[in-house]
Amino acid sequence: MPLKIIIIDDEKPATDLIIKYLEGNNSVTVAAVCHDGFAALKACQEHQPDLLFLDIQMPKLTGFELLEVLDPIPAIIFTTAYDQFAIKAFDLRAIDYLLKPFSLERFTEALEKARFNLNKKEEFAKNIKTLTENRAETDELERIVVKQGKQIHVIDIEDMVYLEADGDYVRIVTEKAKFLKENTLKFYETKLDGNRFVRIHRSRILNVEFLDKIELYEKESYLITLKTGEKIMASLTGYKLLKELLKF
Repeated sequence: MPLKIIIIDDEKPATDLIIKYLEGNNSVTVAAVCHDGFAALKACQEHQPDLLFLDIQMPKLTGFELLEVLDPIPAIIFTTAYDQFAIKAFDLRAIDYLLKPFSLERFTEALEKARFNLNKKEEFAKNIKTLTENRAETDELERIVVKQGKQIHVIDIEDMVYLEADGDYVRIVTEKAKFLKENTLKFYETKLDGNRFVRIHRSRILNVEFLDKIELYEKESYLITLKTGEKIMASLTGYKLLKELLKF
């Protein structure tokens, strides 16, 4: 049975090259060619591919953001012009990459590796999750992508009022809605702008742009009133971090 493939890249010459390299290969079939992340997500849901050729830097949804909301995750071959992404992919088993521009020989090698690893779906999905969650420390988040049912929400960092731990999830609170994302508060603490976001409690991170008033609540806790009118608690440690950042 032919391997079902989806090609995802915002640059048409890049997708054309992959199609050219696949010409005459009866062991694969190209189910779709997509030029942005949203179109790719829809195509993956419709076709359930065995393998993606996936670019990293794309409009609407990046390659990493697509993987965060894609379920199930097929085999992946990253196609990228950015070596730092390639290194991350290469470091994980059952994942390969093609550093642009790539030759037919290198393309064929990656395709065969992906075919060989198709039976390692659980291991592969775990590796992909590790890759998307553990981006380089210098990769400061600018937005968060959340899937709710069939809807995809792209939340700009500046719109987040606070984040709150909720079991294995993090609740992301904006002025208009609340979203659940499977991740840890520690992850966001290390990835968010430290000049704007402060860990005010072991279970809460605050966007200080929404801070309105702070009051002593008990001996080692403080009541924070937000510009939205909501009130949340801060620990003594969190209060000290706020004082240090805001210099009051």
